[in-house]
Amino acid sequence: MCGIIGYAGKKQAAPLLLDGLKMLEYRGYDSSGIAVFDGGEIKMSKAKGRLENLDVLTDGGKKLGGVIGIGHTRWATHGEPSDINSHPHVSETGRFAVVHNGIIENYLDIREFLTAKGFTFKSQTDTEVVVQLLEYYHKGDIFETIRKTLNKLKGSYALGILAVFEPNKFFAVRKDSPLVIGLGKRENFVASDIPAVLKHTRSFILPDDKDIAVVDGNGVLLYNSNHELVERKRFEVDWDVESAKKNGYPHFMLKEIHEQPKAVEQTIAACIKGGEIAFENVDYSEEYVKKLDKLYIVACGSSYHAGMIGKYFIERNCRIPAEIDLASEFRYRRPILDENTLTVVISQSGETADTIAAMREAKEHSSRVLAIVNVVGSTIAREADDVIITRAGPEMAVATTKGYTTQVLTLQLLGLYLAGKLGRTGGEYAKYLEEIKCLPSAMQEVIDGKEQLQILASKYFGNDKAFFIGRGNDYALALEGALKLKEISYIHAESYAAGELKHGTISLIEQGSLVIACLTGDELYDKTLSNAEEVKTRGALVIALVKRGHTAIEGQAKHVVELPALSDEIMPCVAAVSLQLLAYYIAAARGCDIDKPRNLAKSVTVE
Repeated sequence: MCGIIGYAGKKQAAPLLLDGLKMLEYRGYDSSGIAVFDGGEIKMSKAKGRLENLDVLTDGGKKLGGVIGIGHTRWATHGEPSDINSHPHVSETGRFAVVHNGIIENYLDIREFLTAKGFTFKSQTDTEVVVQLLEYYHKGDIFETIRKTLNKLKGSYALGILAVFEPNKFFAVRKDSPLVIGLGKRENFVASDIPAVLKHTRSFILPDDKDIAVVDGNGVLLYNSNHELVERKRFEVDWDVESAKKNGYPHFMLKEIHEQPKAVEQTIAACIKGGEIAFENVDYSEEYVKKLDKLYIVACGSSYHAGMIGKYFIERNCRIPAEIDLASEFRYRRPILDENTLTVVISQSGETADTIAAMREAKEHSSRVLAIVNVVGSTIAREADDVIITRAGPEMAVATTKGYTTQVLTLQLLGLYLAGKLGRTGGEYAKYLEEIKCLPSAMQEVIDGKEQLQILASKYFGNDKAFFIGRGNDYALALEGALKLKEISYIHAESYAAGELKHGTISLIEQGSLVIACLTGDELYDKTLSNAEEVKTRGALVIALVKRGHTAIEGQAKHVVELPALSDEIMPCVAAVSLQLLAYYIAAARGCDIDKPRNLAKSVTVE
């Protein structure tokens, strides 16, 4: 959730740190701060609120001189947003400064321990115990100090550490929280995510858990938890900093909606070779697939909604039982797993804490784990048995768009891949392959017709609640549509399986209620049509999403949004674009901070 940046080189650190933090704003934050070592002491500046406050406070970084530094954007977990609770935190003597992403679960015990030793605390944060532990344990050997401190901590962390007696370097370490090392020319970086330093380098290293990185302007040394010098794989990023800019769009979200046809096209090109499904890092034997007796699909948020569509597709085309579960619930309900279970974990960032925990739980029970992620080298990508990288590219807006649709497509391609291994290539198999190739143009058609959605947004942005209904794939679509609307516009939006309306929820419908009815499939169209009629009869204003050619809804809906006609199973990616645009334009009309919704973070790296 928080953002970390660190710099060591020949340039002034503070302006570079501020610039890197600006590139991490998409992660969400409520305060920020930087600390720079000027050769004599650690100088620090922190500010509650937007990064502009810190920029003004430091005169763009000019007030803090020094070529070594660390910076941070904080999303409050322990202690309210304030200047005092902002990072970095400095030890009692001022010899150490620390920035932290994650949660120290046993911080109260450590705080009590250190208080008994005479330490005093200024903040309410869990992070301050880390910097005071470093002070407590330091007897001259910095590695022994860091090792003892880490051994005391329980929880997750990515840490950047400054020490006054190590004047030309800083230290970084991670456990279950994202951290990358950027390798430049006579300058090196650490960051929570690649975009923070992409304008300076495309060469990166991903440290393993509990690796201690020693970073200076000349290079980076990595030591494992046994203080043994180690090497980690270096990789090159194949996208540039322009991909992480708005390029004239008012918001990243709108830019990323428009990028979906290209992202889907890239995903298709990477996974379909010569009319066959071929994943780069997945090669299951027919024998293995035929022995599978269950799939678990495990994810959070929008990835969970994508997983629902994947479940329907896989069960229909492979006839393998597939369960969908929230990662935050999965490991606590003692799931039944064995070597004949394939667990599919989905995460845009590859760093989602609950999904990481679920993956590890599955592996402990001998289940093979397949990861669907967007970030090469992320924790989930590294630890899973197999991985499929979606081709969404960098996604900066908190609300996922192209990340979601590429996940849906990848799950459908996975279903066809498994069906092929089972010999189930007749009937609709070839049709699906051909229609998938039509997805980019169909999605572009929706984007080109966005004016209708802008008009609808202008009519209904003042509503304080909205209901989404659908069946089958359209129910999963309704869940995602409601989530998009609520997270960026703050309208109370709920989604319901249309067949459940009479089981209680229709009592919420009153005169003027806004209902978005998803009827994008043929198979369940008539049944959902009757549900739309039910809510209209009770005074609802119905916006209907339909496949082109379905005209019966016109008598029940106030407004009809027609979508390009593909088969029921392939429609979700097309329909999702229309709901993303509707949510976006409603949020824009309400004046919301669309890319950085309140209380939300791009990557949920704590449970």
